[in-house]
Amino acid sequence: MKVTAAEIYKSVELIRSQSPVVHNITNYVVMNSTANALLAIGASPVMAHAQEEVEEMVNISSALVINIGTLSEHWISSMFKAVSQAIKKGIPVILDPVGAGATAYRTKTARELINSESLTIIRGNASEIVALYDDKSKTRGVDSASSSDAAIEIAQKLSEIHKCIICVSGANDYIVSKEKIMKIKNGHPLMTKVTGLGCTASALCGAFAAVEKKPFTATVKAMAVMGIAGEMAAAVAAGPGSLQASFLDCLYCITEDDIKQRLKIED
Repeated sequence: MKVTAAEIYKSVELIRSQSPVVHNITNYVVMNSTANALLAIGASPVMAHAQEEVEEMVNISSALVINIGTLSEHWISSMFKAVSQAIKKGIPVILDPVGAGATAYRTKTARELINSESLTIIRGNASEIVALYDDKSKTRGVDSASSSDAAIEIAQKLSEIHKCIICVSGANDYIVSKEKIMKIKNGHPLMTKVTGLGCTASALCGAFAAVEKKPFTATVKAMAVMGIAGEMAAAVAAGPGSLQASFLDCLYCITEDDIKQRLKIED
């Protein structure tokens, strides 16, 4: 399987022309930055977590992104209601199991979410992905204590068990299904100094899944654009603060030539 720069950019153009509504139940830390990233790429973000409206909000959305970064009892209930409604409607569901492995509460929540319904994409760092499968995994807060390479085998098992696409983020990003693996080598170390860029990657997976019918391909495209925009931003940034602003500008302005010149992807 090969995903070309032209194909990636075609999806960028579809997002810009269709402006799909991406419903996010996400954490307090990243709401603003995630919403701005979705706007920059061309999508229409919605941040809604009240139990009283999540099902109705799902009904007007083209994708649902669940992020467990800041949990509470009411938010968890809303997540399950939203996921169930999204499955009924037939729209893609993306899960970001933030901090899975750090505490029993969030590990249990993430596992219950992936066992409750057939999700479309799960994106996390290596420790988070391993924690969905193995109780021995350790996570430092929301940071990974494992390399993305080490989580590939478990990602394949999770993909087979739960019939979804697994994205393992790190210095290299791996998009994994039961049958295939793709490796994306785009990105920049400075991106790790800005909180919430992993959450942004999950939100972008939602935007691309809204316009691309194949979840594996959608995830590849989202992570490639994420990494390339990060590289472009790092080239002009003086540090983490300016990187964050430049990243949004690069998402907004990214061209097919930018993707073609920088894309580093392997089967």
